[in-house]
Amino acid sequence: MSNEELDLLRNDLDQVNLELLALINKRAKLVQDIGRVKQQQGMNRFDPVRERSMLDSIIQNNDGPFETSTVQHIFKEIFKASLELQEDDHRKALLVSRKKKPEDTVVTVNGESIGDGNPHFIVGPCAVESYDQVAQVAKAAKDEGLNLLRGGAFKPRTSPYDFQGLGLEGLKILKRVADEYNLAVISEIVNPADIPTAVDYIDVIQIGARNMQNFELLKAAGQVDKPVLLKRGMSATISEFINAAEYIISQGNENIILCERGIRTYEKATRNTLDISAVPILKQETHLPVMVDVTHSTGRRDLLLPAAKAALAIGADGVMAEVHPDPAVALSDSAQQMDIDMFKHFINELK
Repeated sequence: MSNEELDLLRNDLDQVNLELLALINKRAKLVQDIGRVKQQQGMNRFDPVRERSMLDSIIQNNDGPFETSTVQHIFKEIFKASLELQEDDHRKALLVSRKKKPEDTVVTVNGESIGDGNPHFIVGPCAVESYDQVAQVAKAAKDEGLNLLRGGAFKPRTSPYDFQGLGLEGLKILKRVADEYNLAVISEIVNPADIPTAVDYIDVIQIGARNMQNFELLKAAGQVDKPVLLKRGMSATISEFINAAEYIISQGNENIILCERGIRTYEKATRNTLDISAVPILKQETHLPVMVDVTHSTGRRDLLLPAAKAALAIGADGVMAEVHPDPAVALSDSAQQMDIDMFKHFINELK
């Protein structure tokens, strides 16, 4: 065969490639039209009987040189891609996504505009133990110019015999202290039934890692006019985390702050593994502000400052950390809480 003949065949092949491309795209447009009709009629997108009928017809008309198994494989891939095309057409853009809202959401709490490009800090004890304990931390926070106070009144613990928090009494203590020092209160709620009562005492509803996929709680938080701080589950993927936030926003509440708090891995040097890369991913994929809880992600007070610096350097909107007047006698998580002096050094290093 001469070079001229080879060139002619190659030209023919190039033309066939283009014809195939045109036909495949024509088929894709037909698939999209069929998908829209199915959606209007409430029909399932995948019809195995119809797919089998098409494959049988194709196989019966195959004259080679491709073997039947090869032709079947090629067309099954085309069918698969077509189904994915229909799903893309039907898939609703998430309300928390950048596709739905390109501009950043800014959540305002007690004069703090979280998501405005400046670092913000939420500090307080792991658990509310007494008025004096919370008041000491609140005073230290206010002295450093902070406006956001956290404290656990309801404490979901691994063991049912560990301290579970003071409940409503803890919320009342937080509210009393917050009013005295002009602070906003962030506290975790674990039961959807408690939200109507809790909103009278707190300014931000925290949904903790263990409840990230408590869907009834997410929906209940989405139905009230209070910002929600949503923590990532300890074994949750980023996609699962984003969809948890979608449960909240789908109920009408878009004042959501995402909080990366470390995930469970094989590593034992820290309590959890801080997934620092989650911060820019969440910032790119969603329009919501993102904070980092350096206390639960590390579980070590000696790592709080470097972890906080890393969080802010990679684009976090703020940092959450735990502070206790006397961590040694704390009723929960004593190893990871800062005392007042350490907190002052911590915050001055980050300002």
